[in-house]
Order: sequence, then C-alpha cells, then structure tokens
Amino acid sequence: MQTSEHSLNFQELIDQKNQGFDPKNPPAQELIDSCVHCGFCLSTCPSYRVIGKEMDSPRGRIYLMNAINKGEAVLDETTSQHFDTCLGCLACVSTCPSGVQYDQLIAAVRPQVERNQPRSFKDKIIRFLIFNLFPYPVRLKLFLPFLWLYQTLGLQTLVRKSGILKMLFPRLAAMESILPRITLNSLFKNYADVIPSQTEKRYRVGVVLGCVQRLFFSPVNEATVRVLTANGCEVVIPKTQGCCAALPAHQGQEKQAQSLARQMIDSFAETEVDYIIINAAGCGHTLKEYHHILADDPEYKDKAKEFVAKVRDAQEFLAAVGLTADLSPITETELTLVYQDACHLLHGQKISVQPRQLLQKIPNINLKEPIDAALCCGSAGVYNMLQPDTADELGQQKVRNLLNTGAAVIASPNPGCSLQIKKHLQLQGKDTPVIHPIELLDYAIRGLKIS
Repeated sequence: MQTSEHSLNFQELIDQKNQGFDPKNPPAQELIDSCVHCGFCLSTCPSYRVIGKEMDSPRGRIYLMNAINKGEAVLDETTSQHFDTCLGCLACVSTCPSGVQYDQLIAAVRPQVERNQPRSFKDKIIRFLIFNLFPYPVRLKLFLPFLWLYQTLGLQTLVRKSGILKMLFPRLAAMESILPRITLNSLFKNYADVIPSQTEKRYRVGVVLGCVQRLFFSPVNEATVRVLTANGCEVVIPKTQGCCAALPAHQGQEKQAQSLARQMIDSFAETEVDYIIINAAGCGHTLKEYHHILADDPEYKDKAKEFVAKVRDAQEFLAAVGLTADLSPITETELTLVYQDACHLLHGQKISVQPRQLLQKIPNINLKEPIDAALCCGSAGVYNMLQPDTADELGQQKVRNLLNTGAAVIASPNPGCSLQIKKHLQLQGKDTPVIHPIELLDYAIRGLKIS
C-alpha cells in the first residue's frame, strides 16, 4: 500500500512539473511563428536593457512561449518570472519589422501565469491590496482620509526616514514611495450628469473619470471637462462608471478585468454620445482593447466593438476636431517644456504627434525633445510596485533624460507616469513641475499663468 501511494505521489509530481499552458486561450502559435528572431526589439526593451538577459526580452519570452506550447519547457516559477519582468510597454511592437503582435502574446500569457503558477505569500498580499483597492474608486475614496492623516501627522516622514517599511516589505514601500500629496478636495467633487457646452455645441461626448485620476489627480478631470466644453462639447459623465480595467488586465486578472469592462460598457450604453473621452494613457489603451478582453463573451463582444469605436484619448480627439477656443500665454516669458511620451499612448495607441501639436499652439511655448523619448519610465501600471528595482533604474534614467532638456515644466499624459516621474525628481533633488497637457491647455484657455 505504501509503495502504491509513493508511486502515485511521484507521478503527480511528474504531471505537475510537465504543466504547460492550459487550454483556455494559450498564446497563439501562428503569432509566435511570426517572430523571425532578428533581435531588433532588444535595444528598445526596457527590461532587457536593465536586466541584460535574453529571457527578459521580447525575443526570449517568445522562445519560452514556443517551448511551453511544444512541451519543451514548463510554466513554472522560473519561466513565470521572465514573463513578470515584462513591463508591457509595447516598444517592441513599434520596433518589430515583422509586425509580431507581442501585445497579444503577452496578454494571453499573463492570465495563464495567474491561473497556473502559485504566488508567494508576500506576493499574494501586495497583489490582494492592489487589485482590491485601486480598481474600486469607492474603496479608494474611503481610504483617502487615512492617507491624508498619514501625511498630515508626519507619519510618512517618519516611515521614510526610518527605512523600516523598505526593510520589512519592499514592495509595500515601493507602493508608498509614489504616494502623491493627498488633499481631500476630490472627496467632495461631484459632476453633473450632463455639462453643457460653453459655446455652440459641436459634439456630445462622454468622459471616463478613472480611479487614480479621479482621486489623486482630480484637477486633471476638471480641466478636461473645461477644455472640452470650451471647444464646443456637451459632456456626459455617467455616475455608474467604475474602473476601466487597466490594472487587472495588465496583470492577467482576467475575470476582474472582464467584469469591470462590462460595467463600463453598461454605464455608457444609454448616453447617446458621439465619442468617449479618456485623459489617461494606460486607461485609454485598455478601453480600446475591450473587444479583445470580451472576445469570448457572446453577450458583450459586439457591444465591446461598438464601445471601442467611440473611444478617443482627449489629445487625440482635440487634435482631430480642432480647437475653437482662443489660447493665451501661460507664462510672461518663453516657457521651455518637455513632453513625456507615455508608452500606452506612443506604442499602444500610436499617439505622439497630436499632444505636441496641441502644446505648440499655446503662445510662448518652446517644446524640447528628450533623448531616448520612447524609453519606459518604469511605472507600467503597477509594475513599479511589483518589480521596484527594475522600475527604479528606468525611472532614474527617464528623469535624467527629461531634465537634460533644460525644461522648466514636464508635460505628462498619464497618472502612473506622473507619479513615477515625481518620485524620481524628488530623489534627484529637483522640484520641476509635472503637469498634464490638458491642464496646460486649460490654463491657456482661461488666461491663467502658471508659477
């Protein structure tokens, strides 16, 4: 009897070790086979540039996907780590001469990892906090007063100076390190369901408020509404909207992402808007991917396609329809400005020229270009919380590149990027303002000056 039990346990171990991708949407072999292993992606891949290992590059990860698909490798802790180091910046997609759809490949792999690879206890804790707090604005709103007290009472200064959090819980310390200055204004901010155009109505548009944007960067949403209404848009803001699903989607939390996507689609279903506007790069990219996220949902797949067809980044939309409001200088003298390309705008949505065109319409703006502009800042959704060492190295380099332009202001179109850049500006002893491009347009339309 003992021999039989031992044999059975040994066989179970063999079966477990030979675990590959499960049958539910593994990475498509035809997409894997489109890679010709040329290596053009290596120099643009931020994880490869920092870690320096082939398996932490797009080409290396495609090798792994192929090997796992063919049973030549297993989906275990080691292979999963290489998938986890991917920032999902999609620089490789922009660079690849063969048009390899690496974005679809890594999007298929992440849920496989989450379903089939157990996480460590500490990893489970940090992921539980992230995915049960950030994608839920109501929960985040309840947490905001405690964060305000944490900063106001000096506890944040004490915790950071002691270094105890970094010693005991490095990932929690990474999360705390990007915490912006908390105000309670966003707790009391309520929008009307419909906000009329300030001029003759040209379009009826919906606005997605986001989660982090709504509570930590509420002035950006306020500026977005003002800029849209000043340029002939009637703005609709459904009360039932929640998270766009970006954070869970980027980390393979498939069911959560699908649920949040359905909620967002339903919230705009009866609004009869011409376009759905988003002012955060990562959120916008995910909103435009709903037809992939809900591809297997017979009830929502067509609704998702209709929704996606209406989604526009705020800068993309304004550049396309044209500004009708007059723009005034936002400084008394020439303002040297640098625009920070958010990966999910530049690579994910192919939006790069439009933000620059809009900024250059503001009088007295001298727009500078940083070197290595396409390099990821290391934020990448929640990557800087889950892979803080790699993220920090990228953040340091990105901030150095931005500062080397001599710009007095950094324009950043994504809340995650803004938090990451502000952190590394502070670490380098700099207080250069980081401002959303839409806020700069808002200043120019209202005739306000920035200090």
